[in-house]
This record gives sequence, C-alpha cells and structure tokens, in this order.
Amino acid sequence: MEGLTVVALLLSTLLVESGGTKYEPNWKSLDARPLPEWFDQAKFGIFIHWGVFSVPSFGSEWFWWFWQGQKQGAYVDFMKRNYPPEFKYQDFAPQFTAEFFDAKEWTDIFAASGAKYIVLTTKHHEGFTLWGSKNSWNWNAVDVGPKRDLVDEVASALRANSDLRLGLYHSLFEWFNPLFKEDAASGFKTNFFPVAKTLPELYELIVKYKPDVVWSDGDGNAPDTYWNSTGFLAWLYNDSPVRDTVVTNDRWGSNCLCAHGGYYTCTDRYQPGHLLKHKWENCMTIDTKSWGYRRNAQLRDYLTIEQLVSTLVETVSCGGNLLMNVGPTHDGRIAPIFEERLRQMGQWLKVNGEAIYNTTAWRAQKDNVTKNVWYTAKPQEKAIFAILLDWPNNGSVILTEPVVTQGQTQTDAVPVGLDAEADRGHLKWGGNKSKITWKRIGRELEKPREEKGREPVFESLNTNLWLASDLSLY
Repeated sequence: MEGLTVVALLLSTLLVESGGTKYEPNWKSLDARPLPEWFDQAKFGIFIHWGVFSVPSFGSEWFWWFWQGQKQGAYVDFMKRNYPPEFKYQDFAPQFTAEFFDAKEWTDIFAASGAKYIVLTTKHHEGFTLWGSKNSWNWNAVDVGPKRDLVDEVASALRANSDLRLGLYHSLFEWFNPLFKEDAASGFKTNFFPVAKTLPELYELIVKYKPDVVWSDGDGNAPDTYWNSTGFLAWLYNDSPVRDTVVTNDRWGSNCLCAHGGYYTCTDRYQPGHLLKHKWENCMTIDTKSWGYRRNAQLRDYLTIEQLVSTLVETVSCGGNLLMNVGPTHDGRIAPIFEERLRQMGQWLKVNGEAIYNTTAWRAQKDNVTKNVWYTAKPQEKAIFAILLDWPNNGSVILTEPVVTQGQTQTDAVPVGLDAEADRGHLKWGGNKSKITWKRIGRELEKPREEKGREPVFESLNTNLWLASDLSLY
C-alpha cells in the first residue's frame, strides 16, 4: 500500500504540472504570460521611496551619487556646511531611526487614498535594505538604524488591516558596490555581483514576503543576460509562491524598457496620451523634484490635487495604471502634505471611482471638440464614462465621440456616487440635434470643515462625470 500511495502522489503531481503553462527562460515565452487581471482592474497604486537617503533629505534620493559620484556643487557644499570632513554616507544610517513609524497608520492612509496596491522600496541604488538581508551585512534596517524588519511590518499591517496588495521595489544594481564596479569594468563579462547579491535578494524577497508586484529598477546599463532576468522570471512565473498573482514591470536590463516584462513603465512619469497595445503604468511623484523626502522642498514643488486627479484620469483613459509616489521622513512619518493629497484623492475616488476601477479604455480616449474630456468604459455594462476636468463657463458641454444607439433619440445618464437630487441639465451629442437628459456625476468639493460624522471635503475640485448607458461602444 505504501508503494501505491507514492505512485498516486506522483501521478497527481504530474497531472497538476501538465495542466499549467510552463514558461521558458526566454522573452518570447515570458512575454506571452497573461497579466493577472487584478492589476488592470486596480488602476491606482502608491509608491513609497524610503531609505538612508531620507536622512539628509536634501535634493533627491540620489543624494549619495550626486555628492560622491558626480560631485555636484550643491551637494558638496551642503555636506561641507553641515558635516565634518570625515563624515561618510554610511554615517547617515544610524540616523535612519523610524521611531515614529507605525505600519498600521500608513496602511490606514493608503487605504483612505483609494489605492489598490502599494510598492515599497526594499532597496534603492544605495544598497541599503529595509529588511535584514543575508547578503547586505550591516547595511540593512535590522542591523543598523531602526533595527527592525520594515518590509515585514508593512506587509503584515497591509494584510491584517486592508485589501491592499503588496508590491516590492528592488534595485538590481548598487552605485558603489565593489563587485558591481568590477563587473562593469569587465564590460559585464563577469557576473560576480548578480550571483552574490542581486539574485539571492530577489529570491529571498519573494519567498519571505510573497509580493503581488515585483518592481525592478536600476539595470546599471547592463543587459538582462548579465542579471539573468529571464531565469529569475521563469522561476517566478512557474515555481514561486506567487506564480498565479504576481505582476512584473519592464526594468530587467538595458534592453528591456518598453519591450519586455509583464507591464511597461518605459520612463518615469510616462504619459503617452494615447492608447497602447500593451498594459502600462505611469509612475510619478507628488514632489515634482524628488522621489524621496526633501526638507528643502517648497510648496510649489508639490502637485495639487487637481493636477493629480487629471493625471489619474488621463492615465486610466489611455489604458494605464497610476503609481503615485510619497517619500516618508527618516523617522517614519508621512508628511502632512502627502497625507492630505492621498486623502483628497480618496475623497474623489469615493464619489467617482466607478469611472476608474474595473474600467477599460474606450475606442476614443478624449473628446475631439470639448477639451479636457476623457473617456473610460465598461463594455460588460454597456456603459461609457465621460470625465470632464474643466467645467465650461457657459455651462454647455458637447460630446462628439459617443454615438446614440440606432433608433434611439435620447437616453438617461445615470449618476455615479450621487442620489437622485444631483444637478440636472442638458448634454448635447455631437452630430445629433436632439438633447438628452443628463445628471451630473461627482460634485464640486468644498473647503475643509469640521462636521460630526462627516469627513471634510476640499475646495475647487471641479471634475464632473457622466455615465452614458446603452450607447454604442464602437
């Protein structure tokens, strides 16, 4: 009987393996993997840049490179004015304290933003890891600084207190790592660094934290063959604990941007303005000059909520996801201006999210006549959303793209997020003289005010949306 049991188990294993697709370690096979549906439905995520660079919090998260790599004057002068000559970048690490870091509080803020996933920098180009990496001795958050596994705290709080999915950012290269510099000097004919550092870290992150997004970055001008990216991705898609849900980006080597990977990022702040054939993501940051926290930032450097909503709407209309970045402080706080923007976005999505989440790009992304009108659609519901970012002074809106179903002279537009008391008016379809009844979707947001049992809303956000049902989607 014991022998029969072994045979039965083996047969069962073979049947399970034969039922799924086996991805080979080459781009033709890997690029054929369907993107898990959850990612396209999510539309909106939060990027978090946090590390030792949050301590000087001057200029940019590229502080170390600009100071000692390029020796830019502003950074050199900053260090001369504020630190002794013998001070090294590594001396910032003990000051990365995270004493006010509360992963549950972060989770509450991210959930309030309306985001569906987050991406945390587990290691930026400085090489410092936010978990106790076995391959980053004494240059990680467990050995020095907060002496805590920050990745685990974020992952645990996220899963215990929200429906947000976990994404992990990981830099392939490190600016000043001697092994990487040796490989680069050889023209990447040697691969000491990825074998000893990059790949072990990637495998450890996946097995230990089971992220749904693996956000790779920093190829160091080396091709994917140097990083053995296809080998890692084949394991990720075939054998990892997240093989059925994980999504990946396109930053796996100098030859991969906008060409290979689960979804494309192409460049930072990528906004093509038209529909792409491949799923893409616009990673951008609220502070227009830095991804990490900057003490020397000015108010004008931060995008307004109107600008952020506009970016979200355009991105989703063109088939992309928006990954909006915040930079926490060295002591673990999300600065009030970042929190305000996140909560404002959540207020807008609470009312208008039906036009964003689970939508698809329509045949037209924007209207040809009325400016600042973007479209999304839900074909399964025969619904089109028109999102108007600027309300015309004369109150008249003409939409030229929607086409009334044959034989239909008018239709009711259904409000999203408002009750039957929503404002009413007339909306004219281009090319059709008849007017149709419409209800405004969304609302003008007011100044923040304290009202018992009600969250404050915000001034001057004039976005309006219509859901036009039973119209031709083609």
